[in-house]
Amino acid sequence: MLECTNRELLIYTISRLLAGVRHVAVGMSSPMPAAGAMLLRALNKKQGREDVQVSILGSIRHNSFTGGSEELFDCAAQGRIDAFFLGGGQIDGRGNVNLVGAGGYPKSQVRWPGSYGSAYLYFLVPRVILFREEHSPRVLVDQVDFISAPGVSEKGMYRRGGPHALLTSAALFSFQRDVGRFRLESVHPGHSAREIRETTGFSFDNDGCEAQTPGPDAATLALMRGQIRTELAETYPQFAASLPEAA
Repeated sequence: MLECTNRELLIYTISRLLAGVRHVAVGMSSPMPAAGAMLLRALNKKQGREDVQVSILGSIRHNSFTGGSEELFDCAAQGRIDAFFLGGGQIDGRGNVNLVGAGGYPKSQVRWPGSYGSAYLYFLVPRVILFREEHSPRVLVDQVDFISAPGVSEKGMYRRGGPHALLTSAALFSFQRDVGRFRLESVHPGHSAREIRETTGFSFDNDGCEAQTPGPDAATLALMRGQIRTELAETYPQFAASLPEAA
């Protein structure tokens, strides 16, 4: 098996987290989620499985929307989007996301882009994958300073969507909606369960997990370094150029 980079591992892991979806939407400035969605689409086509619709905001070739984010919201409300991605300046152990700023709002010491439609999509899209490369107590906190989008809701509240997993540069967590907690599923090569405990600001289940996150086989890696890298360059040319090329 050819050795993959950490970013290639994340892209491959994203494709696995998306398995079984029919339509995945990717927001602006999200090159790795976009690459993971493209990889799933390519693998499904190669293996004769169901076609996957990939809608990447900001793309011309890989976006069927004509009304931008407004159409994205309409599709989500109609139940026509199966998966979406959210990040955040802070993410806590209940799956809450903070996109507003660090410190008490409205006097936040640091301001971030803002919530936009995150709460709306968090309630409507069945499989929301939380993605943040940085794995540190600064990002993965015990409790967010401001809730832009809540990970769990009160009993009896109708909610079709919510967190499915949390992926970082060091580990993969699943989210257990019945108890409102994360569970460590695997640790990326070069990291350990002890390190994950020390660099995560919230408690989580299965904290002794030593399962290693699986990487792509040679054929999948070649696909990533060829077709996917080329497709990604249309929307994210600089990021695509930073990825390894096919031999």
